[in-house]
Amino acid sequence: MATRVPISFEFFPPNTPAGSDKLQLVVQELAATRPEFFSVTYGAGGATREKSFATVRAIAEAGHEAAPHLSCVGSTRAGIAEILAQYRELGIRRIVALRGDLPSGMAVAGEFRHASELVAFIRETQGPDWHIEVAAYPEYHPEQRYARRDLQFFADKVRAGADSAITQFFFNPEAYFHFVDEVRALGVTVPIVPGLMPFHNFARIAQIAARDGIDIPRWVALKMEGYMDDAASIRAFGIEVVTRLAERLVAGGAPGLHFYALNQSAVVLEICRRLGFGDPA
Repeated sequence: MATRVPISFEFFPPNTPAGSDKLQLVVQELAATRPEFFSVTYGAGGATREKSFATVRAIAEAGHEAAPHLSCVGSTRAGIAEILAQYRELGIRRIVALRGDLPSGMAVAGEFRHASELVAFIRETQGPDWHIEVAAYPEYHPEQRYARRDLQFFADKVRAGADSAITQFFFNPEAYFHFVDEVRALGVTVPIVPGLMPFHNFARIAQIAARDGIDIPRWVALKMEGYMDDAASIRAFGIEVVTRLAERLVAGGAPGLHFYALNQSAVVLEICRRLGFGDPA
């Protein structure tokens, strides 16, 4: 690929010491591609939150830029301020601000209803020295019935102070380009980085896509299902599909690529190698 764009990777906090050791190795391997940052998903309460913080701290202490997710539903302003203070002590200045889902068993929505309110709170209380990422949904948020309203919610997050956005994963590049055109018409100018989901496990990815209203092209699904238990063919075809998607996006002007790594490196590294990002070998 002739054009080098910034890339980033997303992880989830491991549940076991073995998982943490594995993720440290994955981070080292993916660092060879020279990513802009590593993001870490957020656990809203208790031990899950502590695992998120530990994962972020390990990435930061290894000398890499970490971008922790921070969801606000079910949270108080004091609680969010405390989390931001912890990250500030680690030298972290990039955050992925999300509404999130209400934790299981919690009936109160907290002091924030929308991600735009979280973005505004960070800007008002923390100043301008945070880089705030927000989520974007090229095929629209699964809970949203009206496309125009979803676009407006996204524009509200940007106007509240977001610096850039990362999209939910998708496999139809036209959905991304159309979304960008639509929000540009609303006055949004920040970079909108497409999120890419490599086919680590087709059955799992298909399940997530069905839950979140993400379209997997029929020709891709049929070929994947046709390979049945041929793991090598599934892997090779999945790498080809995502590599071509990435090339199309960059050629069309995407300002970067964000990979949902799912705490694995092999497939992502091969895609990056084909795109010419770093020297994973």
